[in-house]
Amino acid sequence: MKELGDIVHAYAKAIQLGLKMALATVVNVEGSSYRRPGARMLVTEDGQFTGAISGGCLEGDALRKAALAITQGKKKLVIYDTTDEDDAKLGVQLGCNGIVKILFEPIEANNSIIESFKQISTSREPSLLITGYQNNQQNHWGTLVPNEIPVKYKVALESVFDSVLQLKKSEHIVIETDAGSQELFIEYAAPPISLIIVGAGNDTMPLESMARLIGWSTNVVDGRPTHANTVRFGQANKIIVGKPETVIDQLTFDNRTAIVLMTHNYNYDLAMLGCLVNAGIPYIGLLGPAAKRDRLLNDLAEKGVHFDDAQLSNIYGPTGLDIGAETAAEIALSVCSEIMAVIEGKQPQHLKLKNTPIHASL
Repeated sequence: MKELGDIVHAYAKAIQLGLKMALATVVNVEGSSYRRPGARMLVTEDGQFTGAISGGCLEGDALRKAALAITQGKKKLVIYDTTDEDDAKLGVQLGCNGIVKILFEPIEANNSIIESFKQISTSREPSLLITGYQNNQQNHWGTLVPNEIPVKYKVALESVFDSVLQLKKSEHIVIETDAGSQELFIEYAAPPISLIIVGAGNDTMPLESMARLIGWSTNVVDGRPTHANTVRFGQANKIIVGKPETVIDQLTFDNRTAIVLMTHNYNYDLAMLGCLVNAGIPYIGLLGPAAKRDRLLNDLAEKGVHFDDAQLSNIYGPTGLDIGAETAAEIALSVCSEIMAVIEGKQPQHLKLKNTPIHASL
């Protein structure tokens, strides 16, 4: 979702400068590619771009194609074949070994696409984006949200939309329209991970910064206004100061929320952990050794607060992956990696040991 948010900001800036724009969207990939369907790049007429559609190998030519879309005011599908590394025109040294289809769309002021991006990038609910394109014709639907699909086709697509939302998996389909076959990339857009950091000490600053860099929503909680403030966490989405029992009602939890307790104040962590017993979030991280985790749980049990087996499985103490982290920044990397793996349902491993493609096919 960070890419969509960045595109929204770049669009607003371009509008202020009076610049014309085009949106490039990866709509389909056959074989291997650095970016997958749904990757986007906004290009302004002065050659500036935001986002990415590859690891850098396609951007140069894509800028030219975007400029053409801006000049002509027409949508255009471009197919890049990177399977032949001897192809002097494009494939040389790319190493992607795939066929990438990219749709270029001119973007006007007050464009509904950008408004959709804005809503999706800030929503806590999963959303759908539909990109319609034709391989051999020019009647490309372009990027849409479900309610923008022509009414005569929308009813037939509703079951597909429901399936994508339920399975949380994007899908490609082909439908017949009055203007010929329309290929649809139906993209499942999950909300960004929301990270709640309980603690505002110096060691939490790299964690908040790294999470924000990834594109997560960041929230900082502490009982000390001298620590939890905009001077130290000026770009955090939310800063809350108070005791756990008053803070808890100001927090929002869902299945893409992670919370890490790292105040270095045992009693504050104890009270906060007790407030989370029925929060139903997939990741509760505890900074410190396993002995601290056991002490926290035992002390809560003595107070009558008990975590069942399912709740205990969501407690990660010590927090983070074992990657040899020592410094605050390294620990932040370790914690972010574990959170992402848990919420995305992945088992961390070396990619070189993976016997299946890195990305699931769409």
